[in-house]
Amino acid sequence: MSSAVLAYLDHNATSPLRPVAFDAMAEALKAGGNPSSVHRAGRAARGRIDQARRQVAALVGAMPSEVIFTSGGTEANNLAITGTGCQRVLASSVEHDSVLKAAPDVERIPVDSTGVIVLGELERMLAASPVPTLVSVMFANNETGVLQPIAEVVRLARKTGALVHCDAVQGAGKAEVELHGLGVDYLSVSAHKFGGPTGIGALVVRGNAPFVTDRRGGGQEANRRAGTENVAGIAGFGAAASAARNGLDVLALRERLETALLKTAPQAQVFGADAKRLANTVCISMPGVRAETQVMALDLAGVCVSAGAACSSGKVTRSAVLTAMGVDSAVADTAVRISFGWNTEAEDIERLIAAWQDLYIRVQNSDIVRDRAA
Repeated sequence: MSSAVLAYLDHNATSPLRPVAFDAMAEALKAGGNPSSVHRAGRAARGRIDQARRQVAALVGAMPSEVIFTSGGTEANNLAITGTGCQRVLASSVEHDSVLKAAPDVERIPVDSTGVIVLGELERMLAASPVPTLVSVMFANNETGVLQPIAEVVRLARKTGALVHCDAVQGAGKAEVELHGLGVDYLSVSAHKFGGPTGIGALVVRGNAPFVTDRRGGGQEANRRAGTENVAGIAGFGAAASAARNGLDVLALRERLETALLKTAPQAQVFGADAKRLANTVCISMPGVRAETQVMALDLAGVCVSAGAACSSGKVTRSAVLTAMGVDSAVADTAVRISFGWNTEAEDIERLIAAWQDLYIRVQNSDIVRDRAA
């Protein structure tokens, strides 16, 4: 089936490359040049990086000097967790694995049934030890879209002198995300979540917040990340960041989708529905139908969705996020994630609704036939 007839609704995994990002990358690749060279080609490459740094900084309300380019969100998260010098790391129980597995003995802060961090527990955990502490809480969850109360997290952390890292990989380009507005010390961003290329991201470090690099070599990124910069990737990142500054206007699409699916299956659950969420994300169960069955059936109908996070080498596993929220395992096994992006149209939503309804009705009818036969 050609991509032209696909309804691609898995933007939280990867959003298709924006044309402006493609053009910026093609121009950089054609021009070549090492940004550390002082000749004309090198200066031109450096100029592309400087421009992109300004563009990314503008997207997340930071100064250009605070942006460190990385290979993506995973590296940015790892750098934040390991580069602060803190002896203790507290992270929400719904964080991405690139946070939870970035250091040994990460202490997990519980969330409530909507997926929102329990602030009282965070306060208790902060008070339990005087050692230097980093608190890592994501801006928005990659599976449910649930937004975390980052301002309150910062307030509690500051009372004990703790530093704060925010994984904003799913938020940047979809909602207003500002390093200084949020008050955090470290912010992670990834280009391919809003229409930039894969393999490029950034860790944004506030002012003089402590940071120790994990690699040595040349003096790239102001001595904070050695290695020749990925000029084409960075150029595409910057172009996509500029294009994404207005966010996504997709709330009406989400409301249309949820209304239609819940009308078809009133017992279906939208996870995190009672919390503030990104407008582009729907995590919903289909009663009695396992997630992998849904993903395959919808794929055959030309609709791309995912089961949980798309970071497990193609494996469909039970959602750790829904488990942390206390969702029954049998229900969690029936949940899929639907996520919109910069090129999502109403027709994509209608195609998903039709395919989802068709699958659900077919399963229900087959159950009725089996019950009668029994």
